[in-house]
Amino acid sequence: MNNKKIYFKVSSVLWLIWGFVHIMAGVITDYAILNGDIVGAVSGIADAIDPNSLKANYPNATGAIIGQHGFNLLWIGVTTFICSIFIWKGNKNAILLAILTGGLADVGYFLFMDLGGYVRFAPGTLMTIVSSLAIVSSLIGLSKNKQQNY
Repeated sequence: MNNKKIYFKVSSVLWLIWGFVHIMAGVITDYAILNGDIVGAVSGIADAIDPNSLKANYPNATGAIIGQHGFNLLWIGVTTFICSIFIWKGNKNAILLAILTGGLADVGYFLFMDLGGYVRFAPGTLMTIVSSLAIVSSLIGLSKNKQQNY
């Protein structure tokens, strides 16, 4: 097995993990919203915030917005999970799609949740590191692929 394939396989496994975690986060978030538990849904994501400080009489639109967020976590997780299968073989389109969906989702998470101080280190911050490593690994694999084609 040449080096470029190793990078694709590492990236594939990382995206598989990332996708699964986000599928589960989407399901858990939407389950809470569908059961009227806005505080549970928010505190499951913003784990550095005391859930008691979140108790309020929220308008229905608040639950809908958080439910949309849960749905976005779900579909982005499914997309990167599927991409991971094709990244295993070094598919450039799958790499690009995973970077655009999972990578950009984590940029938003980092900017608003991590830098905002609303989360502890794990699991969200850990998933940002996982997606970053997946991106770097696949890009190294692609660059080695170009070098070997010359």
